[in-house]
Amino acid sequence: MSNVLVISTSLRSRSNSEVLTERLAAGARDAGHQVEQISLKGKELKYCIGCLACQKTQRCVQKDDAIWIAKKVLNADTLVFSTPIYYYEMSGQMKTLLDRMNPLYSADYRFRRVYMLSVAAEDEAHTPEKAVSGLEGWGDCFEKAKLCGSLFVGGLNEPGEAAENAVALEKAYQFGKNLK
Repeated sequence: MSNVLVISTSLRSRSNSEVLTERLAAGARDAGHQVEQISLKGKELKYCIGCLACQKTQRCVQKDDAIWIAKKVLNADTLVFSTPIYYYEMSGQMKTLLDRMNPLYSADYRFRRVYMLSVAAEDEAHTPEKAVSGLEGWGDCFEKAKLCGSLFVGGLNEPGEAAENAVALEKAYQFGKNLK
């Protein structure tokens, strides 16, 4: 089995994406994976300034929580990003984190498989398309990695509503259980 890093990007207290992320992680653990979870809640993430110093040093010049998160990403076999959908796109904090993973581009990273869990109030099939496309584009920059799957759970609006939705909880659990 593999070393799975699950990154929850919601900053909302009792968020639906965080509730479903917990179920996804439980499914992955039950499948035999070693799972570590990171929440961006309370973390300091500065924006990438585009200096590209990291391409030579494999370290960012900025000092914040993205540095230790990048080390965790570097050593994971499988990555799972969990995001609420805002305006039909991934959360801003998720995009900021992805940008800050630039030092890994020239590194000997372990991750090969990338997955996404997205959650929204909207429930149309097209709702997560731009978010998935954005993560896929990030993954395309890492030749050895591939976006292997995504789960979208729509129709959840109120904080914590997912905790009462047996269908959504089971979907998240099964998605985690089926990670490679």
